[in-house]
Amino acid sequence: MQVPRLSAFFARCFNRTGVVAISVFLNFAGFTLIIPVLPFSVARYVAAADVAWWVALILAVYALSSFIAAPVLGALSDRVGRRPVVLLSLGGSAAGFAVFGVGGALWVLVAGRVVEGLTAGSISALYAYVADTHAPAARGPAFGMLGAAGGLGFMLGPVLGGLLGQMSLSAPLYGAAVLALLNMVLVYFYMPESHPRDQRSTRLHWGQFNALGQLAGVLCERRLRVLFAVVFCFAYGSTVLQSNLALLLKDVLAFQPAGIGLVLAGIGVMDIVSQGLAAPRLLPRFGERRVASAGLVINGLGLLTLAGLALHPALPLLVCGIALFTFGDGLFQPSASALISTAAANKQGEVQGANQAQQSVARMCGPFASAWLYGMVAAAPYAVAAIVVLLAASALSRPSSRGTYCSDFSPLA
Repeated sequence: MQVPRLSAFFARCFNRTGVVAISVFLNFAGFTLIIPVLPFSVARYVAAADVAWWVALILAVYALSSFIAAPVLGALSDRVGRRPVVLLSLGGSAAGFAVFGVGGALWVLVAGRVVEGLTAGSISALYAYVADTHAPAARGPAFGMLGAAGGLGFMLGPVLGGLLGQMSLSAPLYGAAVLALLNMVLVYFYMPESHPRDQRSTRLHWGQFNALGQLAGVLCERRLRVLFAVVFCFAYGSTVLQSNLALLLKDVLAFQPAGIGLVLAGIGVMDIVSQGLAAPRLLPRFGERRVASAGLVINGLGLLTLAGLALHPALPLLVCGIALFTFGDGLFQPSASALISTAAANKQGEVQGANQAQQSVARMCGPFASAWLYGMVAAAPYAVAAIVVLLAASALSRPSSRGTYCSDFSPLA
């Protein structure tokens, strides 16, 4: 088949939302390829007692880099469009994965994560893309579909990463770099720009290059303040699981990379069920706030179950904890994304970038807090995260918070 005919075939098969979903799938698959081998990669260079701290440092360095860059990339997408920012971010991810794969020293691993973090704007730009192309009432189900696509990537990525990790600890990193490059090709040929020129920001100012200043500016909007705080608590709980689960499975249940990959694949399966099937059906009936609150409660119960696993190792506790955590995650994420995008109106890139930046702060704090607590008692990181998430659920469900960020509000000025 000739290239023009092949291009026309794919153009007919995938609408814009479908292409974005495939891009999210490839993004999550690439990111999760490295999770099963991360503690083993670090263990090549440090003593066993220091592995948890170095894993935390590598994750925190990525989060810090993302915190610095995400608001800039978000504001840039409001100025130049979503598509160029997505391409830049995917190129940076490919380079960061490749550097990490080369390895050879701890500083090389850190450098790879810095490169990737400084260009980590693809997800926020893709979510802004969906907000550009969907009416507010349709965004919740659309975000749920993206979450399901991410869940599929989360399911397949760790399995492939675990299998590749059995061959070589560097192989999953090179595989992730290849997926990022394939994602770039997909976006370049099949994802047209969604942000019209007449709706773009007319200029960039220095305040948009200050992550703290831009985040503070967004938080001046009362309807976003409580929601951002809730998302921060949720991100902290998720980071505890992401930074510690592979280590917990390695230490408590003696899992190898392939086994860790299968557990993470189970997370992906449940993510598909919750975000792809449950959330789109529950959101129209119960509304975004109620579904988000329920998701946080279920998520917190899952973290408590994993705390029990750390004290009493048993596979049923692992299965139950992962299922509850991920089902709650899948209900919360599309609901919160819909609430944020409704409030953001014509500043989708800026607000989505600020949202990613404040989640990066949680991802900086989470790994270090988790490593410190894990050194005391293996169950402590999960118990503390559960308390934080359940407090966020309480804040979100309070009647006084209902009017803070609902779609009744006018767009951001």
